[in-house]
Amino acid sequence: MAVQLLTPEGMFAPVPYHHVSVSTGARHVHVAGQIARDADGKPVATGDLAGQLAHALRSTARGLAGAGATFADVVRLRFFVTNWSPEKYDDFIAGIERVTDELGIPRPLPPLSAIGVDYLFEPDVLVEVEAFAVLD
Repeated sequence: MAVQLLTPEGMFAPVPYHHVSVSTGARHVHVAGQIARDADGKPVATGDLAGQLAHALRSTARGLAGAGATFADVVRLRFFVTNWSPEKYDDFIAGIERVTDELGIPRPLPPLSAIGVDYLFEPDVLVEVEAFAVLD
């Protein structure tokens, strides 16, 4: 396996992700920020953070698959969320959990950052997902 996920003793826990990933592969896969748009560019799950996040993760999975990777190969995830506030946490987690089994997303998640931003791409976009993976 090209990716080992771990949380060394003494690091902040519990969190729904690992703090460290170690990759040993030679082929890197970068999936650009995915948003809630269908294949025709039409908005999906307007106004629904959990729905948009689930769709963006499905698109991320398609991008990974196109390069021969899966979420098991992901070294790092990055989420950008508009107008972040702690009240959005439950919807954020619900969007991830909605597709975790379907997409084979590891639990705990790979190392991740969730970054609050003022806005993204277009006004209806609530979240964007980026992934970085390594293959043998």
